[in-house]
Parts: sequence; C-alpha cells; structure tokens
Amino acid sequence: MENVIISTNKLCKTFSNGGMQQHVLKNLDIEIYQGDFTVIMGSSGAGKSTLLYALSGMDKPTLGSIKFGENEISKLSNDKLAIFRRLNCGFVFQQIFLMDNMSILDNILVSGLLISSDRKTIAERAKVLLTQVGLTEIIWSKFPSQLSGGEAQRAAIVRALINNPKVVFADEPTGALNSSAGQAALDVLTEVNRSGQSIIMVTHDLKSARRGNRILYMRDGAIQGVCDLGSYVSGDKERHNKLQGFLNEMGW
Repeated sequence: MENVIISTNKLCKTFSNGGMQQHVLKNLDIEIYQGDFTVIMGSSGAGKSTLLYALSGMDKPTLGSIKFGENEISKLSNDKLAIFRRLNCGFVFQQIFLMDNMSILDNILVSGLLISSDRKTIAERAKVLLTQVGLTEIIWSKFPSQLSGGEAQRAAIVRALINNPKVVFADEPTGALNSSAGQAALDVLTEVNRSGQSIIMVTHDLKSARRGNRILYMRDGAIQGVCDLGSYVSGDKERHNKLQGFLNEMGW
C-alpha cells in the first residue's frame, strides 16, 4: 500500500478582491504519495500555485485541513510553520533567488546551517550534491551572475535538497530556462526522484509534465482528473501519447 505523505480534507482558499470573494481552491481532497513525482497542471488561474503553496505551508487555507506526515500543518502558527518548512520542505522556483553577493557554495551552506551548526558535514553534503548535478569544483566559488541560467537552477535544486527535505516543491522550475538548460534541470529532478525523493511540481509545459509519474489536472480550483504514468523512461512514445490523450480529455 502506498504511503501518503500529504493529504487534504475539504481544502478551500478564498481571496478578497475589491469586496468580491474569489474562491481559488474548492473543497479539495487530495493524497500525495511518498516517493512520487507529482505534477500539477491546468490552465492559467486554475489554482495550481495556490495549491502548491498551501501544501507546503507557505500559505494557509481559508477552510479545511492539510496533513503533512504526522502534522496537521493547517493548525500551526506562522512561526511554527516556518520551522516546519525549514525541516521538511525544499523549494525550487522559476526565479532562482540565489544571493548575488555570495558564492554558489555559500548560498547552499546558508540554507543548510539554518538547521545544523555542523558546517563541515553540511559542506561535504553540498559538495557531493553539486558534483551529482554536474557542477564541478571550479563553479563552487563563482557568484550567481557568473553562471548560466541552467547552472544557477541546478545550484538552486541543490539548495532545495541540502536539508534532506521530505518533499521538494517546484513551481515552474524550467519556465525561465532555454530548452537545453530546462532539460538539464529536469534530469536532475528525475534522478533525485529515482533515489526516493518526493517531488511536487507545478508546470504548464508538456515536456516537464512527462517527468512525473502522477498528473493532477486542475480547473477552476478543483481537481478535474488524475493520470498515472508510471516511472519516467526517456523516449517512451506510449507515455507521451497517454499524457497527451489525458490532457486533450481535460481540455488543455
């Protein structure tokens, strides 16, 4: 039986806009499974990023509950949520948000030292991860402005992984990258998922979505459909056709 790592019950999120109520998430009951590469798709305004931020504790729901592991995070205070995210979540965004005045290695160390004072162990893990994503030692001392977009995003993925998060949350991680850099970033996410890392990714890109083993399609704040693709294999035309057929059914 699959292990559920995140579940929601009647999850709702409402925003007020000029006195009008905008219902962005509507009574969502979702289960996210440990070790899955879960992809959230849907048209613009469907609620994809809002759902991602709610599941990660970056935003609180208006109604309903979110259980992350053994913790009902929807009941935590903002301070406790911040600590919870630091210990359990890694984040990769479209904008990379590396600190310009720090080297790549130091950018990663800063994140690791938020939960551990053992600088030596954190540095050793950072160097192993950087090497695994193809960033060699000559790059570690460079500043973000000296890296290509693909290199910077791979460094950002390492930063997301440095604290051994239970889940990595990725919001359009290839959206600002060219095709080859985006492919390299997706290769890294695919490999860490194969090692057991749970990933939840929002994307509108078909090539990115193919990397997931489970697709949640959203429309108007609700889950319209789910597609199980199985493990990713490069060049699998049947996988591509299954996903394309599913998205056609969803009206994508």
